Amino acid sequence: MAEGNFDNTDLKDYKASGVLQGKVAIITGGNSGIGQAVAYAYAKEGAKVVIGYLDDEEATAKTLETIESYGGEAKALSGDLGKSEQCDKLVQFALDSFGQIDILVNNAGYQYPQSNPVDITDEQILKTFEIKAFAMLYLVRAARPHLKKGARIINTASINAYRGHSDLIDYAGANGAMVSMTRSLARRFVREGIAVNGIAPGPVWTPLITKTFGHLDPALEEGFGKDVPAGRPAQPYELVKAYVFLADSQNSYMTGQFLHMNGGDFMST
Repeated sequence: MAEGNFDNTDLKDYKASGVLQGKVAIITGGNSGIGQAVAYAYAKEGAKVVIGYLDDEEATAKTLETIESYGGEAKALSGDLGKSEQCDKLVQFALDSFGQIDILVNNAGYQYPQSNPVDITDEQILKTFEIKAFAMLYLVRAARPHLKKGARIINTASINAYRGHSDLIDYAGANGAMVSMTRSLARRFVREGIAVNGIAPGPVWTPLITKTFGHLDPALEEGFGKDVPAGRPAQPYELVKAYVFLADSQNSYMTGQFLHMNGGDFMST
């Protein structure tokens, strides 16, 4: 997929209001795409950021450097978040680095298209669910003892959890599990003052899309995002205000909900 289609903006023109001042946020998959854009916005809003990532040291270094250029503070820890022990390490790393956790953004993702369901291997199914669904629950489990009233959990799912996808069956299923667990966690935590919500993006230009479809038919590249009413995919920075809204501790009565940022593809919720 053409690299020029992905706007890896550092949100230089983002207008912050300081709503996350004094907060500490863990963001998984925070060194690229949506997670990186959210990390930039959170830093501009005053939060200290801890990034969990798998690889790409160059992108991680750029992310940390950009946040520091805003006068923010950020640290990063690499590892496979599909494994519970790494999720435990990330939570402890955040506590050791900044002493608290106020916001947990479960954003890391993995997808691999298969046009024929019989070609979906055991390994692919496990990896997809580990990164999307298992990691979310592992991190919530590890972070929960340290979350106080006003804390926020935000989960990045997908439009595919609601409408399905013929070539991303396991991915749609893993996101569906994430939606269900988000609602269940919200019901469990609401009386403790902890809100659990999510974002279900439609097509968004990210490096994950490049890795996913880059080896397939070029027609898939040209057609990406053209099927939604907006007629185009989003750029990561177009989603960040929703993540800031859900992270704001003053947003105290919204929980168990998903914001559908998908260019007009209306979902039944």
